[in-house]
Amino acid sequence: MPDSATERTTTVVIGAGLSGLAVASELSRYGVGSIVVDGFGPLAQAGPSVHTGMLQRCEVADPASMLERNQILRHLRNYAASHHLDVRNTTKAVRLDLLTAAETPPASPRQWAVHTANGILLADHVVVTRCAQSQLRKMLAELGIAVGQNLVAAMRAVGMHLVGVGELITPTPKEVLRQAKAVGQAISSKVALPAAPGLAIA
Repeated sequence: MPDSATERTTTVVIGAGLSGLAVASELSRYGVGSIVVDGFGPLAQAGPSVHTGMLQRCEVADPASMLERNQILRHLRNYAASHHLDVRNTTKAVRLDLLTAAETPPASPRQWAVHTANGILLADHVVVTRCAQSQLRKMLAELGIAVGQNLVAAMRAVGMHLVGVGELITPTPKEVLRQAKAVGQAISSKVALPAAPGLAIA
């Protein structure tokens, strides 16, 4: 991995729609840095990795849900712009690698490599959006991760999180926001944030 094309961040969010922006906003509120990229680009698979093209987009058909979704999305886009969140709408995540201990940079817990046309993003955590659970199970199996009965626990154990996915149907916008809040809390609880400057006591 060439250093000139490699960036490091705490979290990479794959999906720049409602779910991705909701997670980035939650992480921002906790002071956790993230980079949001789009997904679904094709790239030849190499090594212990997975195409992000297998993460299929799910659409909400209900007109009332679509209206609510669009209003929330507009609010999140305004939040992202006003808080200078790193949202890269034109950057597609094309491959996801789970790094081995030997591949991880020294003195760094980073374990995920998200490949884009512009380079590689290294992160402690990856948030996947708009993906069916059956697709996730297949993706984790291709990465060599034993899932067992509890998909969410298996994902969190390796720093992967899921937002915008329901058991059988696409979740409502309110459910997406609830999931984003839970993931934001889970990631921030594992991130050592710099301590706030203290006051000198005379």
